[in-house]
Amino acid sequence: MTAIEIVQGDITREHVDVIVTAANESLLGGGGVDGAIHRAAGPRLAQAGGAIGPCEPGDAMATPAFDLDPPVRHVIHTVGPIWEGGHHGEADVLASCYRRSLQLADTLGARTIAFPAIATGVYGFPADQAAQIALATIRATPTALQRVRLVAFDEDTRKHLQAAAVRTD
Repeated sequence: MTAIEIVQGDITREHVDVIVTAANESLLGGGGVDGAIHRAAGPRLAQAGGAIGPCEPGDAMATPAFDLDPPVRHVIHTVGPIWEGGHHGEADVLASCYRRSLQLADTLGARTIAFPAIATGVYGFPADQAAQIALATIRATPTALQRVRLVAFDEDTRKHLQAAAVRTD
């Protein structure tokens, strides 16, 4: 069974095989968590992303981790949905982000992965709903991963993830 851990911190400092970034469709880097990961990984991350992009919302693509510290070997770029009120398939797209990232991590031979709270920043997905979708999807997706870390940037996000973990047990 895959262990799921919820922590608050800097995702770029996680000791995992794969870090997931909440990317934009171009994979060239952006703001928020994506910007932080791009700064930590160095300029080659944007070059690699540009070479494989664009990436559709709900899908995921992998690149090397470049300047991120080992054991991080790969960055998985996934594009979340832009919140439009919840009646345009946003929940399904967000679930697909988590599912596709887990599947891709398996193909990379990863044993550990760290996720940010996908789509809850500038894309505006409500953090409480996003947390429930993240936990339910991770638990329902078959994977060989041994450990999944959900890394909250702030205390509010951590609380939403903790509450969702209790509700989906």
